[in-house]
Amino acid sequence: MDRDDEQLLRGRIYGRDHDDPDPGPRPGRRYAELVGGPLDGLLLDITGWTRDEIGTGVALPTELGRFGAGGRAVYDPRPGDQRRFDWSGDIP
Repeated sequence: MDRDDEQLLRGRIYGRDHDDPDPGPRPGRRYAELVGGPLDGLLLDITGWTRDEIGTGVALPTELGRFGAGGRAVYDPRPGDQRRFDWSGDIP
């Protein structure tokens, strides 16, 4: 396991309850790190996603973004590194 993998395994998963006693990654799952924006540092479970689904990116519900409750943070896969999704802004 390289240093990047070790850093990735320390993260908390997007969508898991903050009170979860084990909020980290699960063996056998595939994750992308969210980089920048309101969800910076969280991991997104992309297990079972197709290449097209990964390439499309995501708009994740969050209360932490510009639009508060009901808003979404938009993340797109980093070119050449599908293990990282970069924040591109917030939408209502």
